[in-house]
Amino acid sequence: MSDMTFERMIQQMTPDIYASLKQAVSLRKWPDGRFLTPEQTELCLEAVMRYEVENGVPEEQRVGYLERRTCGADSDGGNVSPELAGLGQDVGRD
Repeated sequence: MSDMTFERMIQQMTPDIYASLKQAVSLRKWPDGRFLTPEQTELCLEAVMRYEVENGVPEEQRVGYLERRTCGADSDGGNVSPELAGLGQDVGRD
């Protein structure tokens, strides 16, 4: 697929098509049950990611988003004691 055609597809993608492609990538299969080939998965994932950036999808709703948290920490990973973070342990001890 040429870059111009791909660009046009991204610009004309509707929210419903975006949701369908995002689900296809997540499940690795099309809505009719056929499995995506590795090439289809790669193209769909690229289309989904480009759509998200160009349409201002919030980061926490984007494909592949991982929340940065540490057990018992604030949402930014702060306020973790050295013991909880594993920093208070001596590496050489059993």
